[in-house]
Amino acid sequence: MPETSMFRKVINQIAKAYGHKPGKMLVHTGVIGWVLSSLAQISAIVFNDKIPKEQKMFLIPQEMADAGINIISFYLITQGFKNVANKLVKTGRWLPKSVKDFLVYKGAADKLGKGSFDVYRSNLLTPSGLKRYNSFKNGIDVIGTTIGSVISCNLVTPVARNEIASDSQKKGIARMNKTNQKPDLKINNKYYAYFKRPTMQNFYSGNMKV
Repeated sequence: MPETSMFRKVINQIAKAYGHKPGKMLVHTGVIGWVLSSLAQISAIVFNDKIPKEQKMFLIPQEMADAGINIISFYLITQGFKNVANKLVKTGRWLPKSVKDFLVYKGAADKLGKGSFDVYRSNLLTPSGLKRYNSFKNGIDVIGTTIGSVISCNLVTPVARNEIASDSQKKGIARMNKTNQKPDLKINNKYYAYFKRPTMQNFYSGNMKV
């Protein structure tokens, strides 16, 4: 059936892109999650009739800035930890003992851990050794990505978000206050500032009422 065929093609493409790169999948799904969450938050403000229009004028940009900080910091920090972890495995600094011992046996002891060395491209591993290497690499990939996401979501992002949101909120409140100020009344080329409507309190003099 056409729908089943299309579904299988999508599944095959996902498996091809992420089957041997679980860390990459975690990064991309994390970013997608942040995007959807941010869109939901902004939409809630836009379609909430209980929020005055003046407040929406600074709440929406604030939420958009907040979303940008969340997404960018999550991606950069998580991807950075992932890349570092992969580099350590790729160069042979982090390896399963059996794989490392085999590479040493093959004469690659002085190359392990150097930036120019690539375990996979060295063609020194047997099929079974390569299988163990890939399994270890995928595990480190997930660990590095997880550590990066935890640091981003719990340490870096909240601090940066609060600082920027606080500054944005102050500016927004200042704009609201400026907008809500009543204009002066111009009569005969002269300006007269608006004053509050007098109340009975203005006419009290001690215990006497005028």
